[in-house]
Amino acid sequence: MEEEQVEKTPPPWKGYKLIKYLTVAVMFIVVFFSLGLIGVETTSSQEFCSSCHEMKPQYYTLKASSHSEVDCVSCHIDPGAENYAKAQANGVVEFYKKQTNTYIAPIKMPTLIPDEACERCHNMKSRAVTASGDIIIPHDKHKTEGIECVQCHSGTAHGEISDRKMTYKSDYGKWNHKLGVSVMSDTKYIRPQMDTCMECHKVRKAPLECTACHESTMVPDDHKTEKFKEGDHGKIKPSELETCEKCHSYMSSVEYDLFKQDPTYKKYLNNEETDTANVTVNAYAKTNTFCKDCHGERPKSHQITSFMTKHGQISKDTQKCFICHENRITSNTPVTKVQCASCHPSSHNDTWRKRHPIDVAENQKYDNTCLKCHVEKTCSKCHKTDSNHKAKK
Repeated sequence: MEEEQVEKTPPPWKGYKLIKYLTVAVMFIVVFFSLGLIGVETTSSQEFCSSCHEMKPQYYTLKASSHSEVDCVSCHIDPGAENYAKAQANGVVEFYKKQTNTYIAPIKMPTLIPDEACERCHNMKSRAVTASGDIIIPHDKHKTEGIECVQCHSGTAHGEISDRKMTYKSDYGKWNHKLGVSVMSDTKYIRPQMDTCMECHKVRKAPLECTACHESTMVPDDHKTEKFKEGDHGKIKPSELETCEKCHSYMSSVEYDLFKQDPTYKKYLNNEETDTANVTVNAYAKTNTFCKDCHGERPKSHQITSFMTKHGQISKDTQKCFICHENRITSNTPVTKVQCASCHPSSHNDTWRKRHPIDVAENQKYDNTCLKCHVEKTCSKCHKTDSNHKAKK
């Protein structure tokens, strides 16, 4: 009986072996999950993303942005274990494409960053605006109207480098911290621009008045002087008109394309000057209806009784007349419909082209070719030279 009981009792070494197996199993599990957590943390970092030279442009622009402390996955991977697993699987696919050199460059996101990614840090109901000046940005109202964050803030983290064609394979080696800072210093690709706001407001029939987005009238200091109001604003250089255009273009009730330019390559193919053609102050005043508020009023010099018979002697500078008037019989200017030719018909009758010793095209305009024979002083009394064909002295 005692021998049978001894046989039923397991040997001591077998119990130790079981404990050893369990210990090894527990250690393996601990190591596995530890490595997994380390792997998750590692693959979630900016440094991991930048380990591929294809992502150098995105890495260096992010480091130079206002979101430099935010990890890539915070914006580019939706929350949840399932989304993270999908992202890791996609990472394996992208790694294969990298090794086989079959990936697409420049790299672009397949989908836009959702609002939920931004709202993890930013509360749209109490969003504190960091914009400069007195600008008003009601984020809650934009959210209610269905405006997505990326519609205004698409360049916040990377400065729209893909759209700027700065992420091609040939450029990867050029990227470093200095270039990232330089690229992100151009605010027109980082912050929402006024053109973006105004175009959206036009499409959505939202207010276009200055007070809709600004707490004050935003009138520049140099506009407040009496000299500026009395006429100094008409003495600005044509090259400065584009600055005026940034605000005053939205104040015109009639759309125009005075500042629209053909691409440089198209001008080159057409043998045109590649320099930007300057729009004259006079032409601008007669096109933008905002100017009509002041210039549409009859000047005091025009209100005297003898003006109609003696206006030719009142001003020796005929260019002042052309601020409002044209030479043609009719004009599309919103300032005035009265033109020189309304009362002073052209001295050239309808048959002058037939009598002209040189063939003249039907659409021929007054330019330098006319001055090869004609006197500029005589012609310019009625004709104005084109800004692209200004007579040489």
